[in-house]
Amino acid sequence: MLERSSSRTDGGKTLPRTLARDAFAVARQPQADARGELIGAAPTDDETNRKNMALLIQLRWIAVVGQIVTIGAVHFGLDIPLPLERMGVVIGALVLLNVSSLVWVRHRAAITNNELLVALMLDVAALTAQLYLSGGATNPFTSLFLLQVTLGAVLLDARSTWSLVALTCASFVWLTLAYRPLDLPPNPFSETYTLTVIGMLVGFVLNAVLLVVFVTRINRNLRQRDAHLAALRQHAAEQDYIVRMGLLASGAAHELGTPLASLSVILSDWRRMPDLAANQELAEDLAEMETSLQRCKSIVTGILVSAGEARGEGSSPTTVTAFVTALVEEWRDARSARTLYFVNTFGEDVAIASDVALKQVIFNVLDNAYEVSRDWVELVAEREADNLVLSISDRGPGFAPEMLAQLGKPYQSSKGRAGGGLGLFLVVNVVRKLGGTVSAENHRKRGATVRLTLPLATLAIGGNFDA
Repeated sequence: MLERSSSRTDGGKTLPRTLARDAFAVARQPQADARGELIGAAPTDDETNRKNMALLIQLRWIAVVGQIVTIGAVHFGLDIPLPLERMGVVIGALVLLNVSSLVWVRHRAAITNNELLVALMLDVAALTAQLYLSGGATNPFTSLFLLQVTLGAVLLDARSTWSLVALTCASFVWLTLAYRPLDLPPNPFSETYTLTVIGMLVGFVLNAVLLVVFVTRINRNLRQRDAHLAALRQHAAEQDYIVRMGLLASGAAHELGTPLASLSVILSDWRRMPDLAANQELAEDLAEMETSLQRCKSIVTGILVSAGEARGEGSSPTTVTAFVTALVEEWRDARSARTLYFVNTFGEDVAIASDVALKQVIFNVLDNAYEVSRDWVELVAEREADNLVLSISDRGPGFAPEMLAQLGKPYQSSKGRAGGGLGLFLVVNVVRKLGGTVSAENHRKRGATVRLTLPLATLAIGGNFDA
């Protein structure tokens, strides 16, 4: 439906006001540099780092609980004496660190890579202290160092990761030289299942489970960030495309201005010639030619004026009902089409500003519906909460599934022509600039409906076009 008007740029269906405005608005949008990196994407990284810091805090709580359980099982269950006071101080320090981290993260505007590195280094220091008090390098839980290194490799940049690797290696080497040895009781187990082997098994299980749980969640955060960055890059590419189209339209308007002015002068001279004025048939043809010429001139003027026009300068106060009703009548008269059925269920009228871009959007959708459904097109205006909803329905073949999946993307058209799909692309971008949304769906039997949802606050007189 919509895509069928994409290659038609004549007759005022090009959305000139939107092209020019977006050409200026794109400067405020996220842009991609020459390497494909998105400029202005730091807030996305900060949000991802904030989520990852929250995961580290959760992991630290698990470490606190795990250490309490392990120390209790070893000291009281296996009768292996441990320095409970000093190990309790380390656990208390971890609890204090976690509580302060929760308060700190809540009041921080951004979390940096270096702050994540410091958090992991503090965890390594706490683990080293506990291992020092419980056998040093002979403690099978030294394998938990690998958990910290793996988290660092996922969360940090390369330089910070190697710094963490150096710290863990230095800690392990130090534990081989300086540690408090354990006073182990006689081994009640067989040679196959020694305490060391059991400890290694428990450490391996802990490493595996924690890595799967937390690395999976961290990767999910990173995928969400990458998806958001990809969407921003796509938006920047679309805005850049709109800029090029706006420049092309503006250049074409300048080029067309001179020949249109010449034609206007020639037609005016012809109408004053006695021989032509006396011929009724020629006079009617000249009048029709002048009407068409004036329409072309108004389109060209609209393209040129809209380049520096703020919303409201070319608008006039009206109401929702008056705006849509006048729009329907103008479309019917211009297309000599009487198969457009208008249903107004908006309710109590609301004052708005008549906007040229919005009118062109609706014309574009109606033109496409009419192209595939000459005998019946319906426009329904209704209100949903604080939104104006315009639904345009037809009885055509409907949208292909791939079209619905790529709604609003350029070059998505079922017509197989170069430049196809630009009509829907421009419609979606204009409505998005107005703070609204565009959706489309196929009917069960035949036809399709396109819904334009527009906030009334944006359409109100004095509203901000870029809201």
